[in-house]
Amino acid sequence: MSRINDLIAEYCPNGVEYRELAELVDYQQPSPYIVSSTNYDDSFSLPVLTAGQSFILGYSDDDQGIFYASAERPVIIFDDFTTSFHWVDFDFKVKSSAIKMLRIKPDVDCSFRYVYYAMSCIQYVPKEHSRQWISIYSTFKIPVPPLPVQEEIVRILDSFSSLEAELEAELEAELEARRKQYAYYRNELLTFERERVVTACIQDICIRICSGGTPSSKRHDYYDGNVPWLRTQDIDFNVINQTSATISDEGLRNSAAQWIPANCVIVAMYGATAAKVAVNSIPLTTNQACCNLQIDETKADVRYVFHWLSNEYEHLKALGEGSQSNINAKKVKSYPISLPPLEEQRRIVSILDRFDKLTNDLSSGLPAEIEARRKQYEYYRDRLLSFNELAV
Repeated sequence: MSRINDLIAEYCPNGVEYRELAELVDYQQPSPYIVSSTNYDDSFSLPVLTAGQSFILGYSDDDQGIFYASAERPVIIFDDFTTSFHWVDFDFKVKSSAIKMLRIKPDVDCSFRYVYYAMSCIQYVPKEHSRQWISIYSTFKIPVPPLPVQEEIVRILDSFSSLEAELEAELEAELEARRKQYAYYRNELLTFERERVVTACIQDICIRICSGGTPSSKRHDYYDGNVPWLRTQDIDFNVINQTSATISDEGLRNSAAQWIPANCVIVAMYGATAAKVAVNSIPLTTNQACCNLQIDETKADVRYVFHWLSNEYEHLKALGEGSQSNINAKKVKSYPISLPPLEEQRRIVSILDRFDKLTNDLSSGLPAEIEARRKQYEYYRDRLLSFNELAV
C-alpha cells in the first residue's frame, strides 16, 4: 500500500474533512419506477431489483417507467427500512416503495464509487421498522480525502472485489465439476444389464410407507416444541440430522404428523423440491408433502435406494402434475427400481458415498472460504477508509 501512503502523505498528512452523506448525494423516490406486475419470467429482459440480499427478484416486460443507469451514470439503490444497498450500473425497475435511488450531487468534487465504499463501513442497524435515510442515515459522516486519494482507494477496493468474485466463481466451478463427476459415476454404477438385476417397485422393498401432517397454524402452542418436524424445503439430496422446524407433543397428537424411525428414505412430493430425496439420521415427524419409505433391509440397502432415487430425479419429477410438478404417494410406490444382490448394492453405495462426501465437503467448505475472503477484504477496506479528522 506504499502508493496510497505516499498520496496521503502528499495530500492530507494532517487528516481529512468528514462530511454528511446528505451533502454528497441526492436521493430520488421510487414511485415512477415500481413494476406494475410481479409475473416475472426469465425470457423478459428488464431486471426488477431489491436492495436486499436477493438483489434481482426477477425479470419483467414492463417498459414503462424504467430507471436508466449505466457504468457512466451508476446509482445506489438503498432500502429505506433495512439500510441495505447495492451498486447498480444497468437499467432496472423496483418492486418496493421503500427503495431510494442515490446519486452523487453534480457540484460535489467526490468519487461516487468512493462514497459507496465509505457507506459500506458505516456500522448501523436500525432499531425499529421506520424510514431511515432522511432523519438518520443521511446524517452520518464519512471521511472525504482529496480526489487522488479517493481514486486510489477505489482502484484498490475494486481490485479486491474483482479477485473475490473470481475466487468465488472458481470455487463454484470446482463444486459444479464434482457434482457432474458424481452424477456421471452414479449413472454408470446404476445402469445394469437386465439379467444381472431384479426389477421391483418401491413399495415391494418397504416395510412401511406413510406421509405426515401439519398442525393447525392457528394454535401457537402446537409449534416450537421438542418434536423435529420435516418440511419439503429441507429435502435436497441430503442427510437430515436436524429440522428447521419443530412441533410440540400437543401438535403431534392433534395432527396427522407421525414419527418415523431413523434411516428412512424421504421423497418430497409437492413444491419446489418435488421428487428430491433425503435420508433421516434421526427419528422425526414430517408434513403431508413427504412420502416416507421405511426400507426392508433384507431386500435393499437404504443408501442404495437413496442413490437410485437421486439418479432418477428427473424421471420421477416428469411424472408430476401442475406448475411445480407435484407427485403423489401412488407414483412413488409404483416407481421401478433395479435391485442387484445386496452385496453389490453395498459395493455401489461405498463408491457413491465417497463421491457424495467429496462433493458435500466442498459444498460445506465453500461458504466458509468465501466468508474468510470477505473478512479479509473488509479488514483492508476499513483500514483504507480510516482517516484522522482534520482539525477545524
